[in-house]
Amino acid sequence: MKDFRFFILSLSVILVDQSIKMGVHFYMEPGYFGQIELIGPLFKLHYTLNPGMAFGIQLGSIYGKLLLTSFRIVAMFGIGYYLYKLTQKNSPKGLLICVSLILGGAIGNLIDSVFYGVFLGNAPYGAPMNWFHGQVIDMFFFDIWEGILPTWVPLWGGSYYSTPIFNFADAAIFCGVVAIIIFQNKFFESNKPLE
Repeated sequence: MKDFRFFILSLSVILVDQSIKMGVHFYMEPGYFGQIELIGPLFKLHYTLNPGMAFGIQLGSIYGKLLLTSFRIVAMFGIGYYLYKLTQKNSPKGLLICVSLILGGAIGNLIDSVFYGVFLGNAPYGAPMNWFHGQVIDMFFFDIWEGILPTWVPLWGGSYYSTPIFNFADAAIFCGVVAIIIFQNKFFESNKPLE
């Protein structure tokens, strides 16, 4: 039964993420007019829709979102299987927690992509279908800087930039990945060759 503790953690991330998103969708106005300051002008709730992946990056074709959602489904099963195998190998508890956070966050955003286009009607204009084309709801906004990037900045120079707006699922994924990077020597020390 202990193997399921980490899947329960993933489920908890999903439930918190979806609860926040539903609260934002039903009780906030989108955009600047509906934003709520939590810590002065620095940290706000700001309801926005993300049609792509992290930081609003999108795949180019009309079927780019379908491809992205399909990839998310495959990734979800891959991460879930990896978590199961880690529990069977009695991997470090910290690693199991990190992978659980990543799995919960991945499923949280997948739910938006698969279902929100139909149930919340938020598929982008011109989407070939509503299923698998839902937009992810984002709301946490550290309003540190926004403006036009200098033209000398590679790739994005001359374009408008704002610090990213993210959701609870994104935060869970980010924390899980960063913790794995920071503690990788501890988490994977059993894989080191014997000297």
